Amino acid sequence: MKKLRVGILFGGRSGEHEVSLLSAASVLNAIDKNKFEVVPIGITKSGQWLTAAHAERLLTKKDAATDDKHLRAGDPELTPGAAVLATGKGIIVPPMPDASSMVPFATNAGAASTGSQSINVDVIFPVLHGTFGEDGTIQGLLELADIPYVGAGVLGSAAGMDKDVMKRLFAAAGLTMVKHVTVLRSRWDSEPKKVRKEIENKLKYPVFVKPANLGSSVGISKAHDSAELGPAMDIAASYDRKIVVEQGVGSAKQKAREIEVSVLGNDKPTASVPGEIVPMAEFYDYAAKYLDEGSKLLIPAKLNKAEIKKVQQMAIAAFQAVDCSGLARVDFLMDAKSGKLFVNEINTMPGFTAISMYPKLWAATGLAYTDLITQLIELALERHGEKKRNKYSRES
Repeated sequence: MKKLRVGILFGGRSGEHEVSLLSAASVLNAIDKNKFEVVPIGITKSGQWLTAAHAERLLTKKDAATDDKHLRAGDPELTPGAAVLATGKGIIVPPMPDASSMVPFATNAGAASTGSQSINVDVIFPVLHGTFGEDGTIQGLLELADIPYVGAGVLGSAAGMDKDVMKRLFAAAGLTMVKHVTVLRSRWDSEPKKVRKEIENKLKYPVFVKPANLGSSVGISKAHDSAELGPAMDIAASYDRKIVVEQGVGSAKQKAREIEVSVLGNDKPTASVPGEIVPMAEFYDYAAKYLDEGSKLLIPAKLNKAEIKKVQQMAIAAFQAVDCSGLARVDFLMDAKSGKLFVNEINTMPGFTAISMYPKLWAATGLAYTDLITQLIELALERHGEKKRNKYSRES
């Protein structure tokens, strides 16, 4: 049988570029080579598209001046050549593409008409995290090109990326969330005293201040009092025009538990066993996720049967609320004292190294990493086939 050609799309212009490289290297290493022919497709931080050898160089190029530190979420054995972060700065030295490496897409069916410079693939696996990869932009390009792709569509990706819109959809689905306030950057710039008063009238300290559209906890701060609120708002405002302020859960003595569930499927999604993150820092910020040692991942989470069932049901409901497909990780906060669950957010393209939370939860549920990759590709083809049933014009 002819192998399916799978384009692994990675890198990108977001702040999660390095995390994407780790995810892509793991997928390239683990994908079933008996079933799939792999075409690496890289995007540099400046937005240039690279194929084949150029893309592989993006995964393996290192800066000799660094000490080759690895992200804590990365596995050096599975990503031997992946250049990653060092002291919070990117150490990737992307190759400058020549004209022949910047090429258009084409499916195998259209290869003959588009010329030899096309990227001929049957399906795309976009291992892109954050802005320009998880927000519906790349999904829109792939929809226009009529190429099947792994993960949520344009709507699900965009809604899952925007924490304000996401929360509105969660509310419409009847999901329990923490109290929150959304503020436009223009309002914070023009009337900070009024905005501060509104926030403090609606929420109690401590609060978490977040840019509405960003991932990997970038730009998020915890404000314990009024003095810390202003700087936290300024940090979030530097990343996005919308700022989401959320009331904290728990207390200084009993911090909220952070529960995560992986969801897989299209119209009939299923949920994994839940896991729990015990951060070494005050909360699970970017440094705690990727740079510092000490945070613990507990799989499965220490929950009773009723709690497991409830969190799985809520995860599937959140997945469906934003019209997601393929995969997503749903994150929850649990009040350690009362046991009350709050859905926090959904990640439509979570970290995907073999030791990232999403695949680890499925491994614990009984679905191995290589088989998970295969199933995601099959789900992408299923979704594309379903969409082919749509009519886009009236029949004569």
